Amino acid sequence: MPSPDSTPPSRLQLPPGPWATVLDALCARFPAIDRERWRDRFARGRVLDGDGNALAVDAVHRVGLEVRYFREVADEPPIDGDVRLVHVDAHLVVVDKPHFLPVMPAGRFVRETLLARLVALLGNPQLVPLHRIDRDTAGLVLFSADPGSRARYSALFAHRRVEKSYEALAPALRDLEFPHVRSSRLERGEPFFRMREVPGPPDSHSRIDVLQRGDGPWRYALVPITGRKHQLRVHMAALGAPIANDRLYPRVSPVADDPARPLRLLARKLAFADPLDGRAREFTSGRPL
Repeated sequence: MPSPDSTPPSRLQLPPGPWATVLDALCARFPAIDRERWRDRFARGRVLDGDGNALAVDAVHRVGLEVRYFREVADEPPIDGDVRLVHVDAHLVVVDKPHFLPVMPAGRFVRETLLARLVALLGNPQLVPLHRIDRDTAGLVLFSADPGSRARYSALFAHRRVEKSYEALAPALRDLEFPHVRSSRLERGEPFFRMREVPGPPDSHSRIDVLQRGDGPWRYALVPITGRKHQLRVHMAALGAPIANDRLYPRVSPVADDPARPLRLLARKLAFADPLDGRAREFTSGRPL
Protein backbone atom coordinates (compact mmCIF):
# COMPACT_ATOMS: atom_id res chain seq x y z
CA MET A 1 0.00 0.00 0.00
CA PRO A 2 1.77 3.19 -1.08
CA SER A 3 1.61 6.44 0.77
CA PRO A 4 -0.15 9.41 -0.80
CA ASP A 5 3.13 10.50 -2.35
CA SER A 6 3.80 6.98 -3.71
CA THR A 7 6.60 6.29 -1.23
CA PRO A 8 6.40 2.60 -0.21
CA PRO A 9 6.35 1.92 3.53
CA SER A 10 9.25 0.59 5.55
CA ARG A 11 8.66 -2.68 7.38
CA LEU A 12 9.52 -3.87 10.87
CA GLN A 13 8.78 -7.07 12.73
CA LEU A 14 8.31 -6.26 16.39
CA PRO A 15 10.92 -7.94 18.59
CA PRO A 16 10.43 -9.25 22.11
CA GLY A 17 10.37 -6.50 24.71
CA PRO A 18 8.57 -5.00 27.70
CA TRP A 19 6.34 -2.68 25.67
CA ALA A 20 2.57 -2.64 26.12
CA THR A 21 1.75 -1.06 22.75
CA VAL A 22 3.11 -0.82 19.22
CA LEU A 23 3.62 2.89 19.90
CA ASP A 24 5.87 2.09 22.86
CA ALA A 25 7.92 -0.33 20.74
CA LEU A 26 8.36 2.18 17.93
CA CYS A 27 9.44 4.92 20.33
CA ALA A 28 12.07 2.55 21.77
CA ARG A 29 13.23 1.39 18.32
CA PHE A 30 13.50 4.93 16.90
CA PRO A 31 14.48 7.24 19.78
CA ALA A 32 15.25 10.13 17.41
CA ILE A 33 11.50 10.38 16.61
CA ASP A 34 9.58 11.78 19.56
CA ARG A 35 6.38 10.19 20.85
CA GLU A 36 4.10 12.99 19.62
CA ARG A 37 5.37 12.60 16.07
CA TRP A 38 4.58 8.89 16.22
CA ARG A 39 1.11 9.63 17.64
CA ASP A 40 0.53 12.03 14.74
CA ARG A 41 1.52 9.34 12.24
CA PHE A 42 -0.91 6.88 13.83
CA ALA A 43 -3.67 9.51 13.66
CA ARG A 44 -3.02 10.07 9.94
CA GLY A 45 -3.02 6.35 9.09
CA ARG A 46 0.73 6.26 8.47
CA VAL A 47 1.34 3.17 10.64
CA LEU A 48 -0.13 -0.08 9.32
CA ASP A 49 -0.19 -3.78 10.06
CA GLY A 50 1.11 -6.43 7.66
CA ASP A 51 -2.18 -6.46 5.74
CA GLY A 52 -2.11 -2.71 5.16
CA ASN A 53 -4.71 -1.81 7.79
CA ALA A 54 -4.15 1.34 9.86
CA LEU A 55 -3.16 0.57 13.44
CA ALA A 56 -4.77 2.39 16.35
CA VAL A 57 -2.50 4.41 18.58
CA ASP A 58 -3.23 1.96 21.44
CA ALA A 59 -2.66 -1.19 19.34
CA VAL A 60 -1.23 -3.94 21.56
CA HIS A 61 2.41 -4.97 21.10
CA ARG A 62 2.81 -8.53 19.84
CA VAL A 63 6.13 -10.22 19.13
CA GLY A 64 6.56 -10.81 15.40
CA LEU A 65 3.81 -8.39 14.37
CA GLU A 66 4.68 -6.80 11.03
CA VAL A 67 4.41 -3.02 11.19
CA ARG A 68 4.54 -0.89 8.06
CA TYR A 69 5.29 2.77 8.57
CA PHE A 70 5.87 5.68 6.23
CA ARG A 71 9.09 7.54 6.83
CA GLU A 72 8.81 11.32 6.74
CA VAL A 73 11.57 13.90 6.37
CA ALA A 74 10.98 17.62 6.68
CA ASP A 75 12.42 19.84 3.94
CA GLU A 76 13.64 16.93 1.83
CA PRO A 77 15.95 18.35 -0.87
CA PRO A 78 14.82 17.77 -4.48
CA ILE A 79 17.11 15.74 -6.75
CA ASP A 80 17.37 16.48 -10.44
CA GLY A 81 17.90 13.79 -13.04
CA ASP A 82 15.69 11.65 -15.22
CA VAL A 83 14.81 8.02 -14.50
CA ARG A 84 15.04 6.03 -17.73
CA LEU A 85 13.13 2.78 -18.13
CA VAL A 86 15.25 0.20 -19.96
CA HIS A 87 12.91 -2.80 -19.67
CA VAL A 88 9.50 -3.51 -18.14
CA ASP A 89 7.63 -6.83 -18.01
CA ALA A 90 5.42 -8.68 -15.54
CA HIS A 91 8.42 -9.84 -13.50
CA LEU A 92 11.27 -7.37 -13.99
CA VAL A 93 11.87 -3.65 -14.29
CA VAL A 94 15.29 -2.42 -15.36
CA VAL A 95 15.96 1.27 -14.84
CA ASP A 96 18.86 3.58 -15.69
CA LYS A 97 19.43 5.69 -12.55
CA PRO A 98 20.87 9.22 -12.54
CA HIS A 99 23.66 10.34 -10.23
CA PHE A 100 22.75 11.43 -6.68
CA LEU A 101 19.38 9.60 -6.53
CA PRO A 102 19.22 6.95 -3.76
CA VAL A 103 17.71 3.59 -4.66
CA MET A 104 15.83 3.22 -1.34
CA PRO A 105 14.71 5.58 1.43
CA ALA A 106 17.62 6.36 3.74
CA GLY A 107 18.74 9.25 5.90
CA ARG A 108 17.30 12.51 4.64
CA PHE A 109 15.76 10.99 1.50
CA VAL A 110 12.29 9.41 1.41
CA ARG A 111 10.32 10.75 -1.56
CA GLU A 112 13.42 11.52 -3.61
CA THR A 113 14.36 7.90 -4.26
CA LEU A 114 14.44 5.64 -7.27
CA LEU A 115 11.92 3.28 -5.68
CA ALA A 116 9.40 6.05 -4.99
CA ARG A 117 9.70 7.43 -8.52
CA LEU A 118 9.18 3.99 -10.06
CA VAL A 119 6.15 3.21 -7.91
CA ALA A 120 4.60 6.53 -8.98
CA LEU A 121 5.56 6.01 -12.62
CA LEU A 122 4.39 2.40 -12.97
CA GLY A 123 1.67 2.29 -10.32
CA ASN A 124 3.10 -0.90 -8.83
CA PRO A 125 3.63 -0.79 -5.03
CA GLN A 126 5.06 -4.34 -5.18
CA LEU A 127 8.33 -3.14 -6.72
CA VAL A 128 11.44 -4.18 -4.78
CA PRO A 129 15.09 -3.60 -5.82
CA LEU A 130 17.01 -6.84 -6.30
CA HIS A 131 20.31 -5.07 -5.67
CA ARG A 132 21.51 -1.53 -5.05
CA ILE A 133 24.13 0.91 -6.26
CA ASP A 134 25.50 3.94 -4.43
CA ARG A 135 23.59 7.20 -4.49
CA ASP A 136 26.57 8.84 -6.20
CA THR A 137 26.73 6.14 -8.89
CA ALA A 138 24.61 6.21 -12.05
CA GLY A 139 23.42 3.28 -14.14
CA LEU A 140 21.39 0.10 -14.10
CA VAL A 141 19.28 -1.21 -11.24
CA LEU A 142 17.08 -4.30 -11.49
CA PHE A 143 13.70 -4.43 -9.69
CA SER A 144 11.37 -7.32 -9.02
CA ALA A 145 7.80 -6.49 -10.06
CA ASP A 146 6.10 -9.71 -8.96
CA PRO A 147 6.33 -11.26 -5.46
CA GLY A 148 5.61 -14.67 -7.00
CA SER A 149 8.87 -14.79 -8.96
CA ARG A 150 10.96 -12.59 -6.66
CA ALA A 151 12.82 -15.36 -4.84
CA ARG A 152 14.09 -16.88 -8.09
CA TYR A 153 15.53 -13.57 -9.28
CA SER A 154 16.95 -12.76 -5.85
CA ALA A 155 18.78 -16.09 -5.92
CA LEU A 156 20.71 -14.92 -8.98
CA PHE A 157 22.36 -12.20 -6.90
CA ALA A 158 22.76 -14.39 -3.82
CA HIS A 159 24.64 -17.00 -5.87
CA ARG A 160 26.59 -14.42 -7.95
CA ARG A 161 25.00 -15.43 -11.23
CA VAL A 162 24.57 -11.87 -12.46
CA GLU A 163 27.42 -10.34 -14.47
CA LYS A 164 27.74 -6.70 -13.40
CA SER A 165 29.99 -4.41 -15.43
CA TYR A 166 30.92 -0.84 -14.52
CA GLU A 167 32.89 1.88 -16.25
CA ALA A 168 34.89 4.59 -14.52
CA LEU A 169 37.19 7.52 -15.23
CA ALA A 170 40.26 7.68 -13.00
CA PRO A 171 43.97 8.59 -13.11
CA ALA A 172 46.31 6.45 -15.18
CA LEU A 173 47.83 3.34 -13.60
CA ARG A 174 50.80 3.05 -15.95
CA ASP A 175 52.80 0.59 -13.84
CA LEU A 176 50.01 -1.96 -13.40
CA GLU A 177 49.49 -5.04 -15.56
CA PHE A 178 45.97 -5.45 -16.90
CA PRO A 179 43.61 -7.07 -16.38
CA HIS A 180 44.29 -6.75 -12.66
CA VAL A 181 42.36 -8.25 -9.75
CA ARG A 182 42.39 -6.27 -6.52
CA SER A 183 41.68 -8.42 -3.47
CA SER A 184 41.46 -7.14 0.09
CA ARG A 185 39.55 -7.34 3.33
CA LEU A 186 37.04 -4.53 3.91
CA GLU A 187 35.42 -3.28 7.09
CA ARG A 188 33.54 -0.19 8.19
CA GLY A 189 35.75 2.84 8.57
CA GLU A 190 35.45 6.38 9.86
CA PRO A 191 33.07 8.07 9.46
CA PHE A 192 30.66 5.12 9.66
CA PHE A 193 29.51 5.43 6.04
CA ARG A 194 32.97 4.73 4.62
CA MET A 195 34.75 1.42 4.12
CA ARG A 196 38.45 0.69 4.49
CA GLU A 197 40.95 -2.02 3.69
CA VAL A 198 42.36 -3.92 6.69
CA PRO A 199 44.77 -6.84 7.16
CA GLY A 200 43.26 -10.30 6.98
CA PRO A 201 41.89 -12.84 4.52
CA PRO A 202 40.41 -11.02 1.49
CA ASP A 203 36.62 -10.83 1.30
CA SER A 204 36.38 -8.47 -1.67
CA HIS A 205 37.64 -8.91 -5.22
CA SER A 206 37.43 -6.52 -8.19
CA ARG A 207 38.56 -7.12 -11.77
CA ILE A 208 40.01 -3.99 -13.37
CA ASP A 209 40.85 -3.48 -17.02
CA VAL A 210 41.53 -0.50 -19.28
CA LEU A 211 39.12 0.52 -22.03
CA GLN A 212 40.84 3.71 -23.12
CA ARG A 213 44.21 5.27 -22.34
CA GLY A 214 45.20 8.88 -22.86
CA ASP A 215 47.07 11.86 -21.47
CA GLY A 216 44.25 12.60 -19.03
CA PRO A 217 42.06 10.20 -17.03
CA TRP A 218 41.81 6.64 -18.31
CA ARG A 219 38.52 4.85 -18.89
CA TYR A 220 38.36 1.61 -16.91
CA ALA A 221 36.16 -1.47 -17.03
CA LEU A 222 35.38 -2.62 -13.48
CA VAL A 223 33.78 -5.92 -12.53
CA PRO A 224 32.88 -6.51 -8.86
CA ILE A 225 33.54 -10.22 -8.37
CA THR A 226 32.14 -9.81 -4.87
CA GLY A 227 29.60 -7.24 -3.75
CA ARG A 228 30.91 -5.38 -0.70
CA LYS A 229 29.80 -1.81 -0.01
CA HIS A 230 31.81 0.83 -1.96
CA GLN A 231 34.11 -1.97 -3.13
CA LEU A 232 35.08 -0.52 -6.51
CA ARG A 233 35.64 2.95 -5.06
CA VAL A 234 37.85 1.64 -2.25
CA HIS A 235 39.89 -0.58 -4.54
CA MET A 236 40.55 2.11 -7.13
CA ALA A 237 41.60 4.59 -4.44
CA ALA A 238 43.86 1.99 -2.81
CA LEU A 239 45.62 1.47 -6.13
CA GLY A 240 46.34 5.20 -6.32
CA ALA A 241 43.67 5.98 -8.91
CA PRO A 242 40.56 7.25 -7.08
CA ILE A 243 37.54 7.52 -9.34
CA ALA A 244 37.10 11.07 -10.63
CA ASN A 245 35.01 13.31 -8.35
CA ASP A 246 34.82 10.71 -5.57
CA ARG A 247 33.68 12.55 -2.41
CA LEU A 248 34.55 9.69 -0.03
CA TYR A 249 37.77 8.08 -1.21
CA PRO A 250 40.61 8.37 -0.52
CA ARG A 251 39.28 11.03 1.90
CA VAL A 252 35.96 12.68 2.69
CA SER A 253 35.30 15.88 0.79
CA PRO A 254 32.39 17.81 2.36
CA VAL A 255 30.97 19.16 -0.89
CA ALA A 256 27.30 19.35 -1.87
CA ASP A 257 25.81 17.49 -4.82
CA ASP A 258 27.13 19.14 -7.97
CA PRO A 259 25.53 18.02 -11.27
CA ALA A 260 28.60 19.37 -13.06
CA ARG A 261 30.90 17.09 -11.03
CA PRO A 262 29.26 13.69 -10.57
CA LEU A 263 31.18 10.59 -9.55
CA ARG A 264 32.54 9.19 -12.80
CA LEU A 265 31.25 5.69 -12.11
CA LEU A 266 28.53 4.04 -14.18
CA ALA A 267 26.83 0.66 -13.79
CA ARG A 268 26.97 -0.09 -17.51
CA LYS A 269 25.73 -3.69 -17.99
CA LEU A 270 23.75 -6.45 -16.29
CA ALA A 271 23.68 -9.95 -17.80
CA PHE A 272 22.23 -13.24 -16.55
CA ALA A 273 20.33 -16.37 -17.54
CA ASP A 274 16.66 -15.80 -16.77
CA PRO A 275 15.62 -18.26 -14.03
CA LEU A 276 12.09 -18.57 -15.44
CA ASP A 277 12.92 -19.71 -18.97
CA GLY A 278 16.73 -19.93 -19.18
CA ARG A 279 17.15 -17.31 -21.92
CA ALA A 280 20.11 -14.96 -21.89
CA ARG A 281 19.23 -11.45 -20.72
CA GLU A 282 21.53 -8.45 -21.11
CA PHE A 283 20.80 -4.79 -20.39
CA THR A 284 22.98 -1.75 -21.06
CA SER A 285 22.93 1.77 -19.69
CA GLY A 286 22.71 4.50 -22.31
CA ARG A 287 24.13 7.21 -20.06
CA PRO A 288 27.44 8.85 -20.92
CA LEU A 289 30.22 8.33 -18.41
